[in-house]
Amino acid sequence: MDRALRIDPAGRRLWSPRTPTGPRPELRRRTARDWFVDAVLFGIAVAHWAWTWHTTPLHHVDGIPGWMHTIDPWVGAVACLSLWWRRRYPVALGIAMFVVLMLAATGLGAALVVVLTVAVYRNWLPATLITGIQLLPSLAFGYENPPPGVTRWAYVTLICLMYLVPLGWGIAVRARRQLIANLRREVDRERRDQQQRLDGARRAERERIAREMHDVLAHRISLISVHAGALAYRTAQADAGAGAALNAAEVGGAIEVIRDNARQALTELGDVLAVLRTGAEDDTEPESGDLHQDGRRPSPDEGRAQPTGRNAPQPRLADLGRLVSEAQAAGQRVRFEFVCAPGAAESLQPALQRTVYRTVQEGLTNARKHAGQAEVAVRVEVTPATGIVATVSNPLPPESTAATIPGAGAGLTGLAERLAIDGGVIEHGVTDGTFRLTTRLPWPL
Repeated sequence: MDRALRIDPAGRRLWSPRTPTGPRPELRRRTARDWFVDAVLFGIAVAHWAWTWHTTPLHHVDGIPGWMHTIDPWVGAVACLSLWWRRRYPVALGIAMFVVLMLAATGLGAALVVVLTVAVYRNWLPATLITGIQLLPSLAFGYENPPPGVTRWAYVTLICLMYLVPLGWGIAVRARRQLIANLRREVDRERRDQQQRLDGARRAERERIAREMHDVLAHRISLISVHAGALAYRTAQADAGAGAALNAAEVGGAIEVIRDNARQALTELGDVLAVLRTGAEDDTEPESGDLHQDGRRPSPDEGRAQPTGRNAPQPRLADLGRLVSEAQAAGQRVRFEFVCAPGAAESLQPALQRTVYRTVQEGLTNARKHAGQAEVAVRVEVTPATGIVATVSNPLPPESTAATIPGAGAGLTGLAERLAIDGGVIEHGVTDGTFRLTTRLPWPL
């Protein structure tokens, strides 16, 4: 249905009829189809006017004064000419045709066209009233003066059919146009709803990517901050004579860790931004004049922007060891325990594995921010009996102070949203001086 109605707008304006809905549709500009229909109906009314005048069917009727025979063709001609304003003033013309039928038999064709017009551009009630107003003088005249050889009731039935046919035709045309207009509105509304759904999906995807950026960058930048802070602290201690100066190996090792994590953060940030940039330029189409060197026209997919970087592989449970090793290499004390049923890790969906990885990553980042050099215990259990449980805990420092590494405070919120999507729950809080972060994911069926 959508494809059938998505025609060329210029062609639709030229050849489609004006829909009889909305405020005063008859005041809109006529299309080429409207001009053609008007010309045909005007020709039919003029042909009836000429046939009625030349055959003079009323000469057999007694009692009609001569002046009516004189003005008959002129009144009928005016009625035919008035049809060019039938779309703008259908009801007024319908009432005026009552006077025309009282004076001229040659105006019957124009009157029938007006009945059709009122039925198309107005509701059934005014259309029926206008038809009744015009039908009364015709029935009265036909009942009193039937043509020779035609019974009175047969002539009255013929007159009724002459008016009922255009009335029914006009009502049917109006109903069809209203149906088409309603279908077009439904298609437009469905298209808008579909666009809104797509926009919502894009926003959700971008929010997911934003959470990925937070998880990735917070982890990397916290490692950089820890090493940079350690260098600054050791240097200040050495300058004050309170400690030994850093040797070249220690400085080089710290700088190497800072450099590697900075490079890794930029690489991962570039991958995420490439996805965002691609999503923003998905609708870019190739120019119509662009051709390949072999003369082949590019496809729409070739005109779309491509990611500028390689998509980084999604983290999995197997990468938890590397994550812990990086934290330990940065000087963080981490005790890691991984309990997994045989073959369980490989059977999990990548999204679940990524959520567990982000849980441990967020826990280590928070521990670096708030727990200083306290030992962090990480335990991940993956079994069908318990589901997927990840716990990161660390003792709080004796005196809680503001974090030295500023953060957005959205890490746990984003993690909770991740878990809600996968049907999991998150628990975090302080118990007996220990901060504990626990996430639980159900085992997939």
